Amino acid sequence: MNDTLKVLETRRSCRNFDPDKMISQEDLNAIIKAGTYAPTGMGKQSPIIIAVTNKEMRDMISKENAKIMGTDSDPFYGAPVILIVLANKESRTYQYDGSLVMGNLLNAAESLGLGSIWIHRAKEEFESDFGKKILADLGIEGDYEGIGHCALGYAAEPAKAPAPRKDNYVYYLK
Repeated sequence: MNDTLKVLETRRSCRNFDPDKMISQEDLNAIIKAGTYAPTGMGKQSPIIIAVTNKEMRDMISKENAKIMGTDSDPFYGAPVILIVLANKESRTYQYDGSLVMGNLLNAAESLGLGSIWIHRAKEEFESDFGKKILADLGIEGDYEGIGHCALGYAAEPAKAPAPRKDNYVYYLK
């Protein structure tokens, strides 16, 4: 089996990160670059990525996400880095485009031996005044919708084995 297929089969969501072990800038850059090479409808590149490495900002985003979820716990499981994917709603394929970016980020992290997980509620975050202020502070203009958060870091424990694949996952028309 080639390395790409192995990564696709072995990647699992990490729900327990080592919050004190920061990933290298080199690995972060490689993961982000992989995200920018995701396919997009008509090559329009509607998504953007906000890389959050500042702990104070990361914790503020975590609190906002937890509030939307209705909990006090950290929805990012202690991950020290959060990559937030948004996509411009002017593109008809923006949700698909952003989802493909998320997939590339998750798989790139696995290929580098890092843990990752897709966390939702980015849509609600960036519809709120909290998220709109982040965009304004970064000088981001346009009609962007939050697609997801890619929480990244070193796993605090080994990944669990995959669940068996369901029967009738694939149907062939021959």
